[in-house]
Amino acid sequence: MESSNGEGMLSPYRVLDLTHEWCLLSGKILADLGADVIQIEPPGGHPARRMGPFYKDEIDPERSLFWWSYTANKRSITLDITTPDGQALLKRLAASADFLIESGAPGELAALGLSYDDLAAINPELIMVSVTPFGQNGPYADYKAPNLVGVALTGFMYVTGESDLAPVRVGFPHFYLHGAGAGAGGAMMAHMQRVLTGQGQHVDVSCQESMTRAMANAPQSYALEGAIINRQGAYRQTGGSTFMRLTWPCKDGHVNFQFSGGAGSGRGVNSMVQWMAERGMRDEYLESVDFTELGYGTITPEMLERMVPPIENFILSLTKQELFEGAVERRILLFPVATPKDIVDNPQLEARQYFQEAAHPEVDDSVTFLGPFVGSNVAPLQMRRLPPKLGEHNIEIYRDELGLQHGELLQLREAGVI
Repeated sequence: MESSNGEGMLSPYRVLDLTHEWCLLSGKILADLGADVIQIEPPGGHPARRMGPFYKDEIDPERSLFWWSYTANKRSITLDITTPDGQALLKRLAASADFLIESGAPGELAALGLSYDDLAAINPELIMVSVTPFGQNGPYADYKAPNLVGVALTGFMYVTGESDLAPVRVGFPHFYLHGAGAGAGGAMMAHMQRVLTGQGQHVDVSCQESMTRAMANAPQSYALEGAIINRQGAYRQTGGSTFMRLTWPCKDGHVNFQFSGGAGSGRGVNSMVQWMAERGMRDEYLESVDFTELGYGTITPEMLERMVPPIENFILSLTKQELFEGAVERRILLFPVATPKDIVDNPQLEARQYFQEAAHPEVDDSVTFLGPFVGSNVAPLQMRRLPPKLGEHNIEIYRDELGLQHGELLQLREAGVI
């Protein structure tokens, strides 16, 4: 599957992707933006190919849905960069590349003679992006960090979960995805500098720093007020002793309703109280309060204890769709908590053609892929390539682009280099 029209935003640029399974998102973002991203796999295949779930539960390295999700729009070559011949080939590729993204331990590439300085000596315009748990330096730089360790050390686990239970992690591993996303953003910032100066650089991404930024006000609250934001389950702590309620069970799932004071949020709460009265679920105490006159996030535990039960009973009496439609009509800050099925069936995503069907000859079927993460009327993001098979583009790149002869390729294959 090749796009027959149009150039992407990054179509002139080439990316060498050496990332492990949890950092594939960096290259995926650049590939979706139109860059020629070459996924460099070990000859035995990238570990992500062995990660489930698998298409129709058939365990096969060419049917990993994880691999398909993160490598569509990329090309694939096999290369063992731990060998001298592999290192020489990577240097030849780097000579004409614009970006190289990697997620090895600090110093891992340098030990192979493939550090940023080594490659910049060949191609001064090259931008190398290194995504690691804690960055290239500091006392934690060499620590191993599976997702659980990383999420704990960002502080994110401390604020996630119920107040009377142990901290919990978010269900899907997020630690490296935050770093990978920051890696793509860092690559673009470095690229802007390169456009101005013609000089490449080494972008050092710490997943810990990237995910800590997602904690919103928790670090700032402590730094500015000495207030420790604790995990509160369905509630959100807004200060040392003030809270708001966010997540609520309803008839067929959950919704988020921001139960808080303030000029904006308060109007929505007032509308919710009025809606309750219209449906015969009036509460005099709630009606006695004008929530627009309360400060944002200033509801006390005593107020919550009295106010939450009647609102909770009302929300439990309606479905997600009924609550959503009523909230839109009444301008209430409330929205459904979507399940995977809700997302696939979402009319907004459908209208924007977010999910895209593509014929996949390997499985003799049409497969649904995620669509573009941003729209553009000049260079629209599109599905240009199916996820690559192992080493699918070896001949295309090694022979047609680097000029290796058939005999050389056979020797490299027999030696386990490609």
